[in-house]
Amino acid sequence: MKYLIVGLGNIGAEYQFTRHNIGFLVLDRLADIGETTFQIARLAEKAEMRYKGRTLHLIKPTTYMNLSGKAVNYWLQELKIDKENLLVVTDDVSLPHGKLRLRGKGSSGGHNGLGSIESILQTQEYARLRFGIGNDYPKGKQADYVLSNFSQEQLNTLHEPINKACETILTFCTVGLEKAMNECNK
Repeated sequence: MKYLIVGLGNIGAEYQFTRHNIGFLVLDRLADIGETTFQIARLAEKAEMRYKGRTLHLIKPTTYMNLSGKAVNYWLQELKIDKENLLVVTDDVSLPHGKLRLRGKGSSGGHNGLGSIESILQTQEYARLRFGIGNDYPKGKQADYVLSNFSQEQLNTLHEPINKACETILTFCTVGLEKAMNECNK
């Protein structure tokens, strides 16, 4: 069985440790667990790992957040992966810092990366692992907040939720969405 695991973020060193790049950070850790590395590919940095008889194709779109759907659609088609085997890891300002929430469908909630995927795939029916980044910003400053770096204190607390996110992804790929949601969302 094949899976497409997408971490949302923006390319470039200036974005590396921004809140909006938590999807990239989670996939970097998953690649470490799978003892694989990312290579430049079409519309994304891509890595491949095997886990319990499954093949996980990890992508970090190089299209910037607002055009993430182009990379997702390309790799779903290129690898012939069903949308049921797609999982997108994204930041979420409506969840407290480090809190995870796995869903099988839903709206973009104003998130430009999810909006792009929804628009290009013409569906909201795909799994997404939302990673809380908190909402400690003044009214009208959300864009500045998500594109700013985590504080050192926040960075120091990311290890455990990033590892839990990786466990959730592996659970999704081995026992399915429902059981993964039960584990992640409790």
